[in-house]
Amino acid sequence: MSTPSRALITEAAAELLRTLQNRHGALMFHQSGGCCDGSSPMCYPDGDFIVGDRDILLSILDVGDEGVPVWISGSQFEVWKHTQLVIDVVPGRGGGFSLETPEGKRFLSRGRAYTEAENRLLEADPPLTGARYERGERPSDIGSHIVAEARDACPIPAARTAPVQA
Repeated sequence: MSTPSRALITEAAAELLRTLQNRHGALMFHQSGGCCDGSSPMCYPDGDFIVGDRDILLSILDVGDEGVPVWISGSQFEVWKHTQLVIDVVPGRGGGFSLETPEGKRFLSRGRAYTEAENRLLEADPPLTGARYERGERPSDIGSHIVAEARDACPIPAARTAPVQA
């Protein structure tokens, strides 16, 4: 079993990301901590958001020529480290700071809890911090990070119906 990626992206979100790359150049994500924009993955031109020494690189999504790094704060990672982040896109207006806002769509974080076996593999492959990335280190998860739909990576609960009254 190979180490699972800490971040994936749906094909629909990757398509929007490609559109934004054509318009803005190299991009990056930073998983918001829940202030103004909820828990949204915020998309910025690469380098417009200053990555801290203790921020964690979840993955570099294989979208575009250079890929798209996905960052999260170190303290938030400690809470989410047992969860695979899946970046999806839905209709609606997102956070005012994220590049997709004028598109009438917004990026959305979905998550899937890792299995016990996956957690053991991830513990043996610690994520990169901003400081290590700055020194030139790169993540070990090479390969595709694109899934057709969010349900391919994490089950989406079915809508519940009201019980039938007898």
